[in-house]
Amino acid sequence: MSLTSALNSVQSIFNTTGQQSSVISTNIANVGNSDYVRREASVTTSLSGAQVVSISRAQETALLAQYLQTNAKDSAQQTLVTGLESLKSLVGGNDYETSPSTYLTAFQQALQTFATSPSSTTTAQSAVTATQDLANSLNTASDGVQSIRAEADAEIATQVSTLNTLLSQFEAANNAVKLATSTGTDTSSALDEREKLLKQISSIVGVTSTVRDNNDMALYTSDGTVLFETIPRTVTFSSTATYVAGTEGNSIYIDGVALDAGEGSTTSASGSLQALLQLRDEIAPTFQAQLDEIAKSLVQSFSETDGSTSAPGLFVWTTASGVTGATPADSDDTTGIASTISVNLAVVTSEGGDATKLRDGTISGITDLNTSGDSGFSDNLDALYQALTEQRSFSSDAGLSTSQSLTDYASASIGWLEQYRSDATSASETTAAALSRSDEAYSNETGVNLDEELTLLLDIEQSYKAATKILNVIDEMFQSLLDIAS
Repeated sequence: MSLTSALNSVQSIFNTTGQQSSVISTNIANVGNSDYVRREASVTTSLSGAQVVSISRAQETALLAQYLQTNAKDSAQQTLVTGLESLKSLVGGNDYETSPSTYLTAFQQALQTFATSPSSTTTAQSAVTATQDLANSLNTASDGVQSIRAEADAEIATQVSTLNTLLSQFEAANNAVKLATSTGTDTSSALDEREKLLKQISSIVGVTSTVRDNNDMALYTSDGTVLFETIPRTVTFSSTATYVAGTEGNSIYIDGVALDAGEGSTTSASGSLQALLQLRDEIAPTFQAQLDEIAKSLVQSFSETDGSTSAPGLFVWTTASGVTGATPADSDDTTGIASTISVNLAVVTSEGGDATKLRDGTISGITDLNTSGDSGFSDNLDALYQALTEQRSFSSDAGLSTSQSLTDYASASIGWLEQYRSDATSASETTAAALSRSDEAYSNETGVNLDEELTLLLDIEQSYKAATKILNVIDEMFQSLLDIAS
């Protein structure tokens, strides 16, 4: 080997180790960056020595697709659980101590106590107070359900705006990838940015991707709707500021196609948007329907009749037009009655009423069951107590059994919510574990392992030392030649 050839080899080693060191240094600097994919310098040898021919990116398409899918499923499931926890908190949290079911039981007990001491004004007042607590619990729960729907609607609007922004950013990143690919320059940074945006998009809406010529990427939702193809498709949504029972929220449209809501406690949703739709349009309205059925049955059970005429007794309500409602029939639409049910002022002493009218059946003014004025009269109280445990008919739209007692129905409503929440929570633990495994598998293949990078750096250091020794030998040989020439 000539001295010139040796010098070329040393120069090649220095150039190669310098590039390799730069790549490894960049990797080490991004150890904690989950959006960074490891780079690797590809080295080849020739007669002129070793040289870096390319810097490759540790891309794993299949693992990335798996991550995007599990990320979308977990985002949807966690969003659903958060909404169900909010519904649970409306009715007292873990013990459901402020639920209509709890107050209905307390009212039933107060009614029974009043029946055993019908002459006592104290027990009469206690029964009325329990009645007011029950009505208030229905009002509060109903208003809370609609607040949760409004919050879900507002969150949908926020996330739609975010999604449109992410798609615009994705377009810029995709164009950068295409440009780098077509010009033969390094695409790594542009691919990292595009992949980061893809992960963020997948948490909002389930997404699948296809890579075409020139590294161009197209995005589709889980159901096949085009989300991005050359340019981002528009995602539109018109929010609704105020929600009351019966209000229907607007749909989300992606490229003109309505996005479906998720279904089930282990939700079919992919991404948080579908889970928010499920909460706003299915779960909350179903719970509202159950509250309305309880309120409707209370008005019916405690109405008073003289045989030909019926009028609300202990419980009254206000219709959508703002007037006091009559005793509703089973077939009547009483959507939202839980938010307006209240206690008839005729028995509220602070409003000039008389609590003993509940005993005598004279609340509405069309009947008087205690015609003798007997202070020990309890027949009406016994009948009212019995009415709470008698089989009744309920609407099938509320998702519960259509034939059971009012007390059982109220308990079943809480059972429905708790079962839904419990199942969704269990499913969320599964999706979280699946996401963790997917993230770990993808990170193991594409992330930076500090130990591996430091080991490679030591290998490069040895190559650098070897080149230095060769350079020293060449320097000594040149010095010897110069000495001979002089």
